[in-house]
Amino acid sequence: MTTIPLGPSPAVRAAAVRRGRLLNRLTIGWNAVEGIVAVAAGVAAGSVSLVGFGLDSGIEVSAALILAWRLAQEHGQGCTQDADRRATRAIALSFFALAAYVGVESTRDLVGQAEPEASFPGIVLAGLSLVVMPVLARAKRKVAPVLGSRAAVSEANQTSLCTWLSAVLLVGLAANAALGWWWADPAAGLGIAGLAAVEGVRTWRAESLADTCCD
Repeated sequence: MTTIPLGPSPAVRAAAVRRGRLLNRLTIGWNAVEGIVAVAAGVAAGSVSLVGFGLDSGIEVSAALILAWRLAQEHGQGCTQDADRRATRAIALSFFALAAYVGVESTRDLVGQAEPEASFPGIVLAGLSLVVMPVLARAKRKVAPVLGSRAAVSEANQTSLCTWLSAVLLVGLAANAALGWWWADPAAGLGIAGLAAVEGVRTWRAESLADTCCD
């Protein structure tokens, strides 16, 4: 009688862990630079959406660091559901923190009619992110099922969210720069806050993957 393997072989899984850690490092490097540039450009222009985008990049770095800890747990102790669950919940909390801050600041700017300056560095940054983030997210989604890690899926989802945030940011910044629609910037900020809140709820409620080494 032939025994059918229930999951990936140790060699395949080890390769997936290595690839996951490489993607993790790339995410940390890109988002660290992106976050610094976005926050600096946002503060200079008075753009709440650009600052919010930069803070999301910082949260993306924290999520990547959380996942790095998760992969280190597997490397040292084997895959454990408890470590995976804690990592997933920590990523969810980062979404909620972003949503709360950007939502409050965007509302304040709309009510106070704060008019941000045009930010051409921000437009370029948003355009670059719109190209890079989908590639990273696609690669992460391929690795996550092999790892059997909901934390890896959640972190990939956060990278996908960054793609949508880039699009929302680009529209808001471009509308302000080209048409003088000052309200487009805080409106984009509210869009960023809403997307972050939805993803936070979805991540918090996520269950472990069915096909997983975690017992």
